[in-house]
Amino acid sequence: MNFFTFANPTELIFGKDSVQKLKEKAASFGKNVLIVYGGGSVKRNGLYDQIVGILKEADKTIHELSGVEPNPRLSTVHKGIQICRDEKIDFILAVGGGSVIDCTKAIAVGAKYDGEIWDVITRKATPTDALKFGTVLTLAATGSEMNAGSVITNWETNEKLGWGSRFSYPTFSILDPQNTFTVPRDQTVYGSVDIISHVIESYFHHGTNTKIQDRFCEGILKTVIETAPIAVENLEDYNARETLLYSGTMALNGILSMGVLGDWATHNIEHAVSAVSDIPHGGGLAIIFPHWMEYVMSENVDRFCQFAERVFDIEQGSMTKEEWALAGIKALRSFWNSIGAPSRLSEYGITKEQLSEMAAKTVKYGPFGHFKKLDQNDALKILEAAL
Repeated sequence: MNFFTFANPTELIFGKDSVQKLKEKAASFGKNVLIVYGGGSVKRNGLYDQIVGILKEADKTIHELSGVEPNPRLSTVHKGIQICRDEKIDFILAVGGGSVIDCTKAIAVGAKYDGEIWDVITRKATPTDALKFGTVLTLAATGSEMNAGSVITNWETNEKLGWGSRFSYPTFSILDPQNTFTVPRDQTVYGSVDIISHVIESYFHHGTNTKIQDRFCEGILKTVIETAPIAVENLEDYNARETLLYSGTMALNGILSMGVLGDWATHNIEHAVSAVSDIPHGGGLAIIFPHWMEYVMSENVDRFCQFAERVFDIEQGSMTKEEWALAGIKALRSFWNSIGAPSRLSEYGITKEQLSEMAAKTVKYGPFGHFKKLDQNDALKILEAAL
């Protein structure tokens, strides 16, 4: 395995009724608090009232930014930054899923940066500080609650870009599985796809002696494959929601990537797709990932055979290695379809004419991916196969 160092500063607070820990945490941050959230679900399920009550008891002055989009937009980040400056915000609390947390990260960094936050997101500038922020998670998916990563969409330029810094880790994250009961079926499906995708991005690498990392990944993959159908069929199954919530955090808090260099090409391609078409991230990943796998399989067919055997229990039998590897990819696609994930970009109304623009956006920073280095033409071929 590769040399590595590991540090994650986020305090994880996990379990039933864990939102009550916010009372204790509130004592450690300043008076002016900005609550950031998305739609009305946090109000319908009572979580909003619960959090506001706790903050008022702690004598906090509350400000709000609502309406964060599923693919959070730069314009919304700008609104949050302005509130922080105008109201002298001391602390930000993100209440929602990964999109809300991603938006909050950009607001927190932007509030302490004198220039345009898009310059930070596009790697033209480096932040040196950020407002402190915490999260109350309501969706198992992105892992943003325990990492520094964020993805922001600039709708004016049709760009959706990932970024991060050492200042964009949450101070704490509160995870109560009960707060995910109101996540609808389609978002539960997309979240499960996202979790699996994050693990696969770490799994496909060219590292050596990665037995521990491989087994970590395989364990989470098998667990999500076992659990997701239960959660999809019974949205208030506590054990299933608890398992998915923990899986989402573990999939992308840095532990799986210690000592290995994951790929992340599929995420790059999906970001380009949803920058143009604004489709659900998990839906895009479910469509694109199997086609990426088929496209790069020859780079290390043995790893794909291992994936088929260890994750989906497929024995080689009389198959060639190539057939065995393809059987694993087919099994993944079949599983995602079985829980309701889409199969084709055309299901979202995407046309062949849009694919060239999408492919061009994948190479903003040049060739990408680590398992197999891809260029614009490679991205176009994958997108054509996924259409």
